[in-house]
Amino acid sequence: MNAPKTKPLLQPNAQHHYQITTEDLPLACPMPEMYLWNSHPRVYLPIEQTGWAKCSYCGAEYHLPGISRDNPMPDVQMS
Repeated sequence: MNAPKTKPLLQPNAQHHYQITTEDLPLACPMPEMYLWNSHPRVYLPIEQTGWAKCSYCGAEYHLPGISRDNPMPDVQMS
């Protein structure tokens, strides 16, 4: 039986600009598909209200298209 193919892990901090989708929320830097052994500790970044966030460790900038200060994501109520 063949093992399912997985995407290779990304090198963290190789780029400085990342475009994400709502599937990537909650946003953490480095992202789950990145190697962790040669990066900084994982930090969660608040991007839902403005559509933009910058990691204070590595300076990577993240953009969530369709979200802006004028059009924030609605708050999700947990029950």
